[in-house]
Amino acid sequence: MEKYDAIRVEDYIDKAQIEEHLKNVEYIIMAAPSTREDAKAPIHFTIFLNTQESLPPQIQEAVLDKFAREYKISKISDLFSSLDAAAFVKTSQQTLMPLHLYKDNDKKNLPHTTMYIMDFEGDSTEFKEAKEKGLTGWSYSYDTSR
Repeated sequence: MEKYDAIRVEDYIDKAQIEEHLKNVEYIIMAAPSTREDAKAPIHFTIFLNTQESLPPQIQEAVLDKFAREYKISKISDLFSSLDAAAFVKTSQQTLMPLHLYKDNDKKNLPHTTMYIMDFEGDSTEFKEAKEKGLTGWSYSYDTSR
């Protein structure tokens, strides 16, 4: 079995850098292996929507359905869907890694922005790195029409 280095946080970017970084970003999808003992599915997904507006329940459902169809995600469970804090960190990867800040202490002490975050467990054949190799990854989608 191949061995991979853990992702190391090099630095958090500040609020002005976050704002600049998110220009033209539509969303970011992150996939990691589920680490809970009672996991209902093998992959932990976090979708960061580049909006600071709350979504009504019917829109939340439609957005989640779109992602489920597009990325072939099934067995969705333990869904968190709300506006919340997101930080961005430099790592050895080419793109900045998004972090969902759910602890109050992190929200007080780390530079962040507010994004609409959908966080859940699920399964997908599209994320073999997370499911089969235990790797974490993220992908940005940009609005090129702006």
